[in-house]
Amino acid sequence: MKGKTIIAAVTVLALMGVAASILQHDKSGQQLGQPGVKTRPLAGGTNLEVLLPENLPGYKSELVPEASIVTNSLPPDTSFGQRLYTADDGFQSMINVVLMGADRTSIHKPEICLVGQGWQFDGAATRPEKVRMTRPMAYELSVMRVVAHIDTVDNGQPVKRSCVYTYWFVDGNRFTARHNEWKWWLVKDFLLTGVLDRWAYVTFLSICAPGQEEATYERMKQLMAAAVPEFQLVPKPAK
Repeated sequence: MKGKTIIAAVTVLALMGVAASILQHDKSGQQLGQPGVKTRPLAGGTNLEVLLPENLPGYKSELVPEASIVTNSLPPDTSFGQRLYTADDGFQSMINVVLMGADRTSIHKPEICLVGQGWQFDGAATRPEKVRMTRPMAYELSVMRVVAHIDTVDNGQPVKRSCVYTYWFVDGNRFTARHNEWKWWLVKDFLLTGVLDRWAYVTFLSICAPGQEEATYERMKQLMAAAVPEFQLVPKPAK
């Protein structure tokens, strides 16, 4: 039995390797699947703008351009959407969406972004969660909740800050909080159908004082319940 399991695992890895090679070297003729987020074409190119809601009850929002270090390091066919939401009481959260084109390397391991900015992960507080959604139907959104900490300097004084970072991945039909799961679905679908799933990486980020992580996460869940149905197209209501 153990031998059969090993053979099956090796076979899966080999198929994934073949598909990855095809995806890497034959992007020109690939048929892209539909994204799972709202978009519109950008003038003067083939890239898209991910449409995050401008108006949400109790919040003001502002469009935040993607940093040049991000746009310059990701494939040129990557599309983005980013907005900062500020509640009436001052609570803030940044929503960011990275949408791949024909190059799957647009979406990388989530840890890279925060660690590259100096944040240190709290492994004990990092775990998958379910966020209750009521629109467009009642369902549970799978997210990965990350807590991280950083030492900074403010007006010459050392300051400790925390952040709560939640993320998940969505294509035209599914969503998952697992990085390896969306990659497996992409490879499997491409091998079976020849269509390259167009995955998006969705993140919510809020910075808070140490000790306020749980309260901050509760506020973020409220924002998710209000914002996600405005830009995410999955799951689809039953006809």
